[in-house]
Amino acid sequence: MLRVAWSQLTTHHRRFVAIGLAVLLSVMFLSATLMVGASTKASLGASIGESYRHADLVATSTNGELFSQAAVDAAASSPAVAESYAERSTYVTFAAGGGEQHGRLRNAAPAALESAVLSAGSMPSGPYDAVIDAKAAQHLGLAPGSTLELRGAGPVKNAKVTISGLVESTNDPFSASAAQLIAGASVLNAVQDSGAGYSGLQFKLKPGEDPATAKDYLARRMEAAGAATPILETAQEKVTSTVAMLSAGQDQLTIVLLAFAGVAVLVSTLVVANTFSVLIAQRTRELALLRCLGAGRSQIRASVMVEALVTGVVASILGVVSAVGLMSGLVAWARTQPDQSFATLAVPPSAVITGLLAGTLLTVVAALVPAKAATAVAPLAALRPADDVSVRNRRGRLRLVLGVAALVGGAGLLVAGSIGVSLPVALVGGAVSFIGVLLCSTLFIPGVVAFAGRLAAPAGVPGKLAAVNATRNPARTSATAAALLIGVTLVSLMMTGAATARQAFNSTLAETYPVDLAVPTDAVQTNAAQTEAVHRIAALDGVSAAVLLQPVGRLTDAAMPDGGAPVYALTAADASAVLRDAKLQPAPGTVYLPENSRDGQTTITTPGGPVVLDAKVLKTRHVAPFVEQSSVTGAPTAGTPGMVWVKVSDSVSGDRVQALQKDIASILGVPERTVSGSAIERTTFNSIIDVLLLVVTGLLGIAVVIALIGVANTLSLSVLERTRENSLLRALGLTKGQLRGMLAIEAVLVAGVAAVLGAGMGIVYGWLGAQATLGSMADVVPSVPWLQLAAVFGVAVAAGLLASVVPAGRAARLSPVEGLATA
Repeated sequence: MLRVAWSQLTTHHRRFVAIGLAVLLSVMFLSATLMVGASTKASLGASIGESYRHADLVATSTNGELFSQAAVDAAASSPAVAESYAERSTYVTFAAGGGEQHGRLRNAAPAALESAVLSAGSMPSGPYDAVIDAKAAQHLGLAPGSTLELRGAGPVKNAKVTISGLVESTNDPFSASAAQLIAGASVLNAVQDSGAGYSGLQFKLKPGEDPATAKDYLARRMEAAGAATPILETAQEKVTSTVAMLSAGQDQLTIVLLAFAGVAVLVSTLVVANTFSVLIAQRTRELALLRCLGAGRSQIRASVMVEALVTGVVASILGVVSAVGLMSGLVAWARTQPDQSFATLAVPPSAVITGLLAGTLLTVVAALVPAKAATAVAPLAALRPADDVSVRNRRGRLRLVLGVAALVGGAGLLVAGSIGVSLPVALVGGAVSFIGVLLCSTLFIPGVVAFAGRLAAPAGVPGKLAAVNATRNPARTSATAAALLIGVTLVSLMMTGAATARQAFNSTLAETYPVDLAVPTDAVQTNAAQTEAVHRIAALDGVSAAVLLQPVGRLTDAAMPDGGAPVYALTAADASAVLRDAKLQPAPGTVYLPENSRDGQTTITTPGGPVVLDAKVLKTRHVAPFVEQSSVTGAPTAGTPGMVWVKVSDSVSGDRVQALQKDIASILGVPERTVSGSAIERTTFNSIIDVLLLVVTGLLGIAVVIALIGVANTLSLSVLERTRENSLLRALGLTKGQLRGMLAIEAVLVAGVAAVLGAGMGIVYGWLGAQATLGSMADVVPSVPWLQLAAVFGVAVAAGLLASVVPAGRAARLSPVEGLATA
């Protein structure tokens, strides 16, 4: 039977090329999805974890307390530690670029642990040398050799430093809003209190040291030296915990990526099984004939398994190589985009091994099931045409019962998982319900296609024949539609899920960062001058809106932790124009306070007397207390500067935000360091989200191609099966053009129905999946990308039409006599 298998592989290689393409693309999808997880973690490590990416272990405190010198010495002197870095940092101000600037200053790390990458000049060598990030240097007109006078809260209060070099700008969203400065201990001692401790420790372990053992050992040494419950983590664990902190204490990123991997495995299984089942079904009579000639059941199955094994191994290897190429291209493109230079490619061994094993095993299993079915009946019975699956026979009724049970049970789990925000439950429910749909597809897809076939009636005989073909052979029609149904459902699921997730991310960012930029005005300016300045700010390139808020009073000391903060007033229209959070609409009689403020009623001291308002505490600290303008009447508070809130355009880059800060400060005549806000952080976080969604969106192309291969495979095989039938139609007077038209209309009908059904299911699955994934951290509102889905429908219909070209041309070229003579 090995000769039979080899003969099949060499003689009917076109069949196996089609199967190989389906396996290749499925494996590429699976491996690329797993690479997305590793590359995402690597990219986050290059952004959020940039400052400790060279460390084996990172130590932080549970309550934000600084580590003492004794705790640092106890950890650094451990025999497991090869190199250590205790970070000291503080914020400083300095004059540059025509205004007052602010920056974050830290001490330099040993070379093995220094995260900054030198781009010009040299790292600090003298006691009063410093380096600054290249973006800030360009913005402020600084270069190696420039001098700065740094001012801080230390005993000397200031330190005059010489810029010895420039380092690449940070990708860390928590540090991107300020200039980054690195200097020696002398500078830190001058601008920082002498008793200041260390904010964190990084360790490079000696070769052979186990990080898990070293964590416990170092933690005990630091606790013995007085450190209060230090947290020791690896660099990747630190990134994961930071992401979890940003997502309501849950590592949603890992869960989302695991969900994509699960979807990839499911889709790969369905596509490969469907394609191989069609191929084996076409060979049922051939396999039965071999049994009539003396081949045993086990020999038949062994022959099919050898074919599948060879096809699976070769296609899986090519699929893994293609996945690496695809991810390399996506990441390389992402790195060329502004604010996305941190995108990093990672190819874990698990992606390679899983792709090879999954592709091979799926192909073998998918081939074994139909081969077993073909050998389960007597050879002579197998040579006769098989009854189609229908509710009138036992096979149809069994599939209907199993399909309905899977659909109802899976849908219940899917809804329960989305309501309970449990992604594993929703994933299982979605997979089971979709399998139920596929089991029932033979029973309903032909009827739907036949109903849609009424639209083809104006095409005449070819249109009527195409509609009849859909109902005459339900199994063939369902097999053709299933390939595209799987692909379109997946594409629609991911498109809807990505759009919904993006909206949820934007909603969360808007809630956390409602104001892009905020800057106090000059208190001595007149209202007219301030209004004129706001109009000039609103006209700047990259500014979407700018409004002026006047101070109307101050909070009582008990309302906020820092007490006595000024309260600003703005109209509801201005709030709608400038605030990112659409749900944050100020109402009369309410004062809106930053988080950690006191809830309940709050008294505001105004020039006209005290005013008692209901307090609403927001989920952000990045906003000043404010009220709707009619809540407090009277003149603005004298001696207190007003406030300008600015909303920047969504497409603005981080560099442009920094330029806007400088321009706004210049227009208002205030130091640039007073321009605060979250635009830089928001832009950086959006860049991270863009990279993640970019890579995932790239996988959609693979799913579409998988679906197209599936349609082409099944349509080509169905044309081969109908060779005698088509030749008989030709003999009865059907022209070549009408034959091509019949096959084209049939393909378009099947593709169109599959696209509509797949898009509908994908919308539901995508929305419920996003709810199950992100429901605990954001309000998930369905977001349907109608234009993208319309494009998917157009591509599916065009793909069905294109898939019919080659087989239709082959059928039309075959003479009726030759076709009727085909066995």
